[in-house]
Formats: sequence, C-alpha cells, structure tokens
Amino acid sequence: MISYLQIEKAEKVLTVRLNRPDKHNAFDELLIAELTQAFRDLASDAAVRVVVLAANGQSFSAGADLDWMKRMSAMGRAENERDAMALANLMEAIDYCPKPVVGVIQGAAFGGGVGLVACCDIAIATSSASFCLSEVRLGLIPAVISPYVAAAIGPRACRRYFLTAEKFDAATAAKLGLVHRVVDPEALETARDETVKQLLNGGPTAQVAAKDLIRRVTGAPIDEALRRDTATRIADARASAEGKEGIAAFLEKRKPHWQ
Repeated sequence: MISYLQIEKAEKVLTVRLNRPDKHNAFDELLIAELTQAFRDLASDAAVRVVVLAANGQSFSAGADLDWMKRMSAMGRAENERDAMALANLMEAIDYCPKPVVGVIQGAAFGGGVGLVACCDIAIATSSASFCLSEVRLGLIPAVISPYVAAAIGPRACRRYFLTAEKFDAATAAKLGLVHRVVDPEALETARDETVKQLLNGGPTAQVAAKDLIRRVTGAPIDEALRRDTATRIADARASAEGKEGIAAFLEKRKPHWQ
C-alpha cells in the first residue's frame, strides 16, 4: 500500500512528513485518512513528547488535490459532506493533539495547507514560504479550516484573505499571527531544533494542561465560574507529582526528571 507520509521517530520527537512531493503534498482522501490516523495514534504514545509536522519537496501543501476535487464535484451532496467531515476530523486531530505540534513550513501552503499551519501550536516558516486561502477563486469557501485560521489571524484578516484569495508572504503571515518565526531557508532545521529543545524543557503533563487551559479561557467571560476553574487548575498542578518535582528542581538548582 502506498503511504503518503514519512514518519521518523527520534528520542521523544516524532516527525510526520507529508510525502507527495510530485503533487505538492496536496490532500486527497488517502492522505487525509493516513494523516488523521497518525495523529490519533501518536496522541496516546507516552514516548512522544513533541510532534513535528513537515513536508518533503518544494511545497508544504497545495491544499486540495485537483483529481480529488474533480471526483468530489461529480458526487452528490451527501458524499461531499462525508468527505468534508473527514478533513474536519483531520484538523481536529491536529488541533486537539495533547503533544506540542511544531509546523515546519518550507514552501507554499495553500487552501487546506493554511489550515494545517493554523492547527500547529508553533509554526516556523522560511522567508521564501507563501500562503493563500484560494478557495473563492474556485467558487468555494475555506469552511472546514475556518475556525482554526480565524483563531490564528482573527476575523478582520479573514475578511481580506478569504475574500480576495490573494497570496501573502511569510513576513505577512508572521504579522498576522499565522506563523511565529520566519527564518532563511538554510536556517530552518536549526530553528526547528531550537524550538523542540525549548519544548522538551517543559513538563509534559503541564503542557497538556496548558493546551487545554487555552481552549477553556479563549473567548470565555471572566466570571466566577472561570475564576474558580482556573484556581482549580493551578491547585491541581501544584499538588501533582510533576508540579512538586518542578518546584523542587528549581529550588535545588537541578534539572527536573523530564529533562
């Protein structure tokens, strides 16, 4: 069976590479299914601390595969909804991944490729990378990826880039908040390794809890329920074995056991 992914496992770090370079790593139903399963599997792998999402070839991802789109345009509404839900499940699998996910963007990210970037916790792009939410030029909309893209760049920027489908560069992506860091192409691996190293310094349970905390407080009113919830979360963290180890290591001027 053909695999569209290249998975590399080093100590504590799992790298998932899109591997359809001849198709610019465009999505079809097989790539979507394989990538979804990969993220679901690694979510429960205690040996994995950090996930790197990268791609082989010139492009990070060109979005939807043209042959796939042609097949789906010939299908009925029910088939299209099932197919779209598969992509929605992929985005959720990445966004809800309990491990820190680092996106490494070496080339163009168009359409659904922008959705992949937005679902990563940290995104690093080369200065030559480019981005485009191109759907309206095909008479379509970036529906499934929109919650994640809107969370990354905000509704005002979405009004522009969803409607114009104009291409923007990595510097603009950084200003919008889609990527966190832009580096020269030759510095991409170094930047990735630096980020991974920083992530491995954190407590793994705390990082899972931190991701869930962000989801809880985003957009929530600062009321009694939220204050109580956040107080409960920090109390739980302080009382946990990992929290006690982290404080003890800091006071004793040593590295905690997870490092």
